[in-house]
Amino acid sequence: CHAFYFIAVVSFVVHMNILIVKLSALGDVVQSIPAFEALRNHYSSAHISWLVEDEAASLLQYYPGLDEIMVCRRRSWLKELRNPLLWPKVSLDILRFCDSLRQRYYDVIIDLQGLLKSAIWVGLARGRRKIGFDRTREGSWRFLNERLPPYDPDRHALERYLDVMRYLGAEVDSVRIHEPWTSTEEHQLQERLRQIRPTSGSPLVACHPISRWPTKLWPEANFTRLAVELITRLQAKVVFTGSTQDRDTITRIIEETGVGGLYNWAGTTNLRELAYVYKKATVVVSTDSGPMHLAAVLGTPVVALFGPTAPWRTGPYGMAHKVLRVDRDCSPCFERSCDTVECMTELKVEDVFQAVVEQLDKE
Repeated sequence: CHAFYFIAVVSFVVHMNILIVKLSALGDVVQSIPAFEALRNHYSSAHISWLVEDEAASLLQYYPGLDEIMVCRRRSWLKELRNPLLWPKVSLDILRFCDSLRQRYYDVIIDLQGLLKSAIWVGLARGRRKIGFDRTREGSWRFLNERLPPYDPDRHALERYLDVMRYLGAEVDSVRIHEPWTSTEEHQLQERLRQIRPTSGSPLVACHPISRWPTKLWPEANFTRLAVELITRLQAKVVFTGSTQDRDTITRIIEETGVGGLYNWAGTTNLRELAYVYKKATVVVSTDSGPMHLAAVLGTPVVALFGPTAPWRTGPYGMAHKVLRVDRDCSPCFERSCDTVECMTELKVEDVFQAVVEQLDKE
């Protein structure tokens, strides 16, 4: 009898199917990776799938231990639906995606998003246990059949995701993340970085001046002045990162410096390659953004510039990082528009520079 029970339990674990639903944004997906690692460590033989939107999908494409990526093209669908001529094509594409989602039966479905856009897929997916937090936004908790108590909104997002894995029995003794880049990408980037930094004597500072929210942006002129200080006072090599759409912004920042040793890599790396650049950087200076979280979970010291958002909720995770913010009664306001944006414009260049120096001194 005991032998039969043991075989049954082992068979269940081996054939267990788990679906993680965490669609976007990049920072949220990055902060969910340690939760995946804990889940994988706990269910070593399970088949684990991740439902994600196309924005962050490339980061997970070759991620160790992840068996399947299901890419939801929600943003693309919404954009294409503006053209009535594309409605048949988009409808067929959505139906095919729904069909692929329902082909597999899942023993556990985990909603780490907690929004209607994730709840729809949780509801459509076939599964025994649908797990997430109770009383999440937009009524998304109604699609769950197993609910954790409502989370504390001031608890760091990464810890909230780990709480779900603790609920499932996973031991979380540290925050883990594997290297997401391929060996080919590593070799190519090693050579590219060697060309701009032949020796390791000078620090490599990666600057990410971009954010989706206008209120999270530090003035371009400040990044220009910071870059000059990094070059002239620290003899650093400075790489600016961003998307293809950010190249013009970063070009303006660099052109205004009038010095060399600055590189515009916006739009020239995929997310896996960006992770490698951040891993090799000495320090990363960033606005509150997805790339900031990527650098932080990789263990690179971060100098994070915060204004309208709360770093205790969504700041760079860990004690190795430095968060700079101006104390204002209205901050954090979590607003995407503001007439003054004093919480960002009042951040002084010298303070950011000194924070970089402090991080370098720890190395």
